Amino acid sequence: MLSPHEFATLMLVCQAPDQLDMNRAELDALLERQLVMLEHGAPGRRRAYLTKKGRSLLHALGADIAYRRSEGSTAERGGGGQHAASVALSDEAG
Repeated sequence: MLSPHEFATLMLVCQAPDQLDMNRAELDALLERQLVMLEHGAPGRRRAYLTKKGRSLLHALGADIAYRRSEGSTAERGGGGQHAASVALSDEAG
């Protein structure tokens, strides 16, 4: 289950990834759960982006408004804009 801070960080990655503090502890938790990935650009520069699993979680919770608006510009990152119908909210899948 995501903590409120982890969920807020996930939404921040979706809506304003350039404003994200890359040292947030919540970012590590989201990386471990494979909800976000890091993109390495110029030396010393990293940017977080949502994985397909992260987009699916936000979509299932109705919190992906910003992503839906910019879907065309980020579709090349491996989701093509398709969302899963249901998402497990815990790490234990069964």
